[in-house]
Amino acid sequence: MAGLRFKRILLKLSGEMLAGSQGYGIQPSVVDDIAGQIQSAQQAGAEVAVVIGGGNIFRGLSDEAAGMERTVADYMGMLATVLNALALQNRLEQRGCHTRVQSAIEMMELAEPYIRRKAVRHLEKGRVVIFAAGTGNPYFSTDTAAALRAMEIHADVILKGTKVDGIYDKDPEKHPDALKYEELSYFQVLEKDLAVMDNTAITLCMDNKLPMIVFSARDPENIRRLLAGEPIGTLVH
Repeated sequence: MAGLRFKRILLKLSGEMLAGSQGYGIQPSVVDDIAGQIQSAQQAGAEVAVVIGGGNIFRGLSDEAAGMERTVADYMGMLATVLNALALQNRLEQRGCHTRVQSAIEMMELAEPYIRRKAVRHLEKGRVVIFAAGTGNPYFSTDTAAALRAMEIHADVILKGTKVDGIYDKDPEKHPDALKYEELSYFQVLEKDLAVMDNTAITLCMDNKLPMIVFSARDPENIRRLLAGEPIGTLVH
């Protein structure tokens, strides 16, 4: 595809996306669909890095973790992201995509340790890089990990795939009259408390002038359309 809007992207996905209609765990058909979208983006000429949450398996801040020491709960959530990363890697490799998982928590038998220069080299060689285990630190979400990794690899944009087609003033699945925003500043996201990402991630993006597009990952053509320059979802910058 000539004239890509973005050359290097960081795709941020929630763990819940991988659960699909099951609501919990990993639904293979959904993982395969996401792998297909990533493969399509790569075939179009984009360099693709991915950060996936772990909420489909364990969420450190959930009610189920109530009473558990926060640091332990957060580390368990980081390990859940590794399971998701390995599932996505498997599907991508079945499709013929060269893939590397880099983990912020060292586990040599399963993934490479996170090394920024190595990650950039993988991207330059046409490999999909999946960043697992968040930042490797408790009290930081995978949203913050996505913002941090995007800046470290000099991504052109964060593409945040969700279940809805952009940012709304309220939940569109519960409120039919919800208003969709076509474009927002990061300051407006914080001011309106829109909960697109946690405040740490939003502030990191704002301070470093890193744009983000929130879009529906349910449409298998959306990433390709975004790369082609079509106005999909909500632009935050």
